[in-house]
Amino acid sequence: MKVLLVGINAKFIHSNLAIRYMQKYANRDGYRVDIAEYTINQNIDTILSDIYKQKPDVLGFSCYLWNIEMVIKIMNAYKKIAKGTFIILGGPEVSYEAEKIMAEELEIDAIICGEGEEPFKALLTSLEKQNTSLDNIQSLVYRKNNNIIKNTSREPLFMDELPFVYEEGIGDLENRIIYYESSRGCPFNCQYCLSSIEKGVRFRSFEKVKKELQFFLDQKVVQVKFVDRTFNCKKDHAMNIWSFLHLKDNGTTNFHFEISADLLDDEMIAFLNTVRPGLFQFEIGVQSTHEATIEAIKRKTNFIQIVENVKALKSSQNIHLHLDLIVGLPHEAYATFARSFNDVYCLKPEQLQIGFLKVLKGSGMHEKCEEYKIKYRDYAPYEVLCTKDLDYLEIEKLKMIEEMVELYYNSGHYDNTVLYLERFFDTSFGFYEALASFWEDNHYHKISHSKTSIATIMKDFGHQYKDIDIIFLKNVIKLDWCLQEKIKKFPDWLECTEAYSKEINNFYRDENNISHYIPQLREYSSKQVSRMVHIEIFDYDMTKYQNSIGIEIDKKRTALLFNYFDRDRMRHNPRVFEVQLV
Repeated sequence: MKVLLVGINAKFIHSNLAIRYMQKYANRDGYRVDIAEYTINQNIDTILSDIYKQKPDVLGFSCYLWNIEMVIKIMNAYKKIAKGTFIILGGPEVSYEAEKIMAEELEIDAIICGEGEEPFKALLTSLEKQNTSLDNIQSLVYRKNNNIIKNTSREPLFMDELPFVYEEGIGDLENRIIYYESSRGCPFNCQYCLSSIEKGVRFRSFEKVKKELQFFLDQKVVQVKFVDRTFNCKKDHAMNIWSFLHLKDNGTTNFHFEISADLLDDEMIAFLNTVRPGLFQFEIGVQSTHEATIEAIKRKTNFIQIVENVKALKSSQNIHLHLDLIVGLPHEAYATFARSFNDVYCLKPEQLQIGFLKVLKGSGMHEKCEEYKIKYRDYAPYEVLCTKDLDYLEIEKLKMIEEMVELYYNSGHYDNTVLYLERFFDTSFGFYEALASFWEDNHYHKISHSKTSIATIMKDFGHQYKDIDIIFLKNVIKLDWCLQEKIKKFPDWLECTEAYSKEINNFYRDENNISHYIPQLREYSSKQVSRMVHIEIFDYDMTKYQNSIGIEIDKKRTALLFNYFDRDRMRHNPRVFEVQLV
């Protein structure tokens, strides 16, 4: 019996942990299970052909918001060319309305609801024995005599019963995100989230966890993303893992955690302030700072504590912080969302993600749509269209603002430019709102843009305001460009260093300069050095501007050397030196 499990990911860099768990769990009992991964960007016919060539007797699909429509199309087409194949669906997108889905999609033979490792193995046992009775397989929905039968739910597994899916190596995942979990479940009851459905949290033993994490460290993988819903909900569990990773740090691997910042205490923060820059990355779901909204979604948080702890974490500048907000939650109007935005933005996380409410099947929010007058798309990802507090056009406006935040803030490409322009607006939200309106008024949002056009639009935006110093704005945009990479060609409206080419070449030929500023490049010729670093002339003292966090702006011709050979671990910016050109 040939068994194939299929994961269709949102991006190539992603991988599917669920099908790997199912594969390895079934392997223990001697079942051979193959897996195949694709992305939603691939052609459906290409995926269909590839699956057909493998000729599985049992075909399973891992179903999520981003792939369900594609899965249904592939599954229906596949049954037409391989009628005898037993098709199983599983995952959050099919677990909560399984009977309804099977009534609508006649080619599905069974759906596994919730945690799937044990039900999947039991189903394989039954199919291999050609036992037509599936009555005793818990958490299974299936067809019997033209009826749809739903069996009782299975108790969750002990976490230590789960296999370590990477034991035989990471294979083709070398350049992709490695997913790992040390716990399942969530202690909170957030109404928009499916994790609230499972009561309680289960933890994998630290002995197993540290052995598995050591494997990642030995392999020097780039990033391990923990999928634990609230990693630090149990202090000793979190501290044991963080301390182990700090102790065994290989200087390369980054570990991503989703945490609740208000659960951190002084001991945890003091420890976290000591870890290597780039070792940890934290995602912190704030969602809203509006009290009525927080109460309605049953999210128990202390925003004052979040602010205090985020500031404490940022003080050491060693942990990448990613804070989240959600548009479309109950009682959150346009004005209150703007306040939530300003409250979170002023903490200056490395990334501020603005998400839009997805009304998920099985969530508490799904049950209360009528109460809050939430209207959403009938198709995946079931995104909010309007609420009693936010109309459709306001949500569309917030989407444009979200795009500006992604383009100019989260990218990290215009940090200094944004810092300068924000001062001319009453609030940070007001700045992005005005920028979004400028894009829309000029129809920029309807076409794709090059790096040059994105910078040009920002410069033209500044031209609208008489108090903005356009010369300084051009200088600060030039600074941000130089902090990204060695620029081959600047926009026509930016002055570059050609007038100082002789002085710059002489600087590179002077061995004392190389030894003093970039000693790691002493073995290279001046021509080679010039390819790895860059010297740019500015009309203002940009070092003082950066060091004062945008407060001090002094007109002073300055030469800055950007060393792209030596970058910081947090922002990946080159080291910068002020130099003298003779």
